[in-house]
Amino acid sequence: MSNVVNLEVEIMNLLKIHGSLSVAFLTRFLNERGVFCTRQKVERTLRKLVEQKRVEAFYTNGNKRKHYRLR
Repeated sequence: MSNVVNLEVEIMNLLKIHGSLSVAFLTRFLNERGVFCTRQKVERTLRKLVEQKRVEAFYTNGNKRKHYRLR
């Protein structure tokens, strides 16, 4: 369970630093930081954060890719 909380904290820190990011960039930055995870795990964690209303999802530039930012 602490691993999931750690992933949530890392995602929140990245969104605080970079603003809005897509799942691909979040996964890349997490792996560069040494938090080895897959895209699916990041998406699952982001869905939980959206349900908790800590992060919001939106589409930009009509490219059909979700981006996420802090609320």
